[in-house]
Amino acid sequence: MATPQSPTAPSRAVGTRRSLQAHALRLFEEQGYERTTVAQIAAAAGVSHMTFFRNFPTKEDVVLDDPYDPLLADAVGAQPRELSALERTRLGLLSTLEGLRSDDFDAESRQRLRLATSVPAVRARIWENMAKTQGAVVEVLVAQEVEPAVAEASVGAVLGALTSGLLHWGASDPSADGSRLADALEAALDVLAPRP
Repeated sequence: MATPQSPTAPSRAVGTRRSLQAHALRLFEEQGYERTTVAQIAAAAGVSHMTFFRNFPTKEDVVLDDPYDPLLADAVGAQPRELSALERTRLGLLSTLEGLRSDDFDAESRQRLRLATSVPAVRARIWENMAKTQGAVVEVLVAQEVEPAVAEASVGAVLGALTSGLLHWGASDPSADGSRLADALEAALDVLAPRP
């Protein structure tokens, strides 16, 4: 029989993950991605390197990992079934953006995107992460009796627009642009909106 976790265990685990990510991003900015070791990140966060690996299987994962895939899949599943798979996916993603409007989120996202586009090891993993996201959302749509090929194409189109919006926003100059990530993603997803 499993031992019940204390009420603080999940929040402590989330806090550890956030701390590791924050320290990793700071160290990557200060020293460069390649010169920063997992041991340095763990030490800065006050945990062992084994704790790092319990939270993130690789150094790339500390940059790319986020908690949004289950939220996105749930949001897509909550959309009205009379809508097309494309529109359910688009609206599901838009609904998850509402919680992402803060200066801190934008600053961290821009930092992560700079790393994701400039570090070859991280850039190579972007597509692997997108495939996992796509699989999670396709699974929800197929469970709601959407033809698998239609689900794949619909989710692929939405994630393509999302990726384009992310990369464009991440490459822009924040002082000149001033836009929020959520606004940039909404604009990218608007391309896929049904037209009258």
